[in-house]
Amino acid sequence: MRASKTFFSMFKDLIPHHHLQQTEKDISKNHQVRKKYTIQLGENELVLKELDLLNEDANVYKLIGPVLVKQDLAEANANVRKRIEYISAELKRLDSTLQDMEEKQNSKKEAIYKLQQRIQSLQAGKGKA
Repeated sequence: MRASKTFFSMFKDLIPHHHLQQTEKDISKNHQVRKKYTIQLGENELVLKELDLLNEDANVYKLIGPVLVKQDLAEANANVRKRIEYISAELKRLDSTLQDMEEKQNSKKEAIYKLQQRIQSLQAGKGKA
């Protein structure tokens, strides 16, 4: 009876492996989203540099659906800066989330390692008996 209880408790302890896999998927998804935001940040910074090169009286157009709409240079500058600010904040949030997920991942890996050590010690004890 003792062996079956030990086996059951070991099986129950295998659940961290499933959680580890889910955490790894979440980390991967976080990296994909972060990559998307990094690309957008680069694009918006490039647009801001282009806008800074323009004269005050230059015509600026914004694409809204299939139509180009004339936009004030100051307004375009403000919009791009606001987008850069938003994207930077999202990247910061994603970095924080990523760090938390990596800490969870490490603790789950440690739990699995301890479980493997316990299984090996039980198997070694069974082999001697």
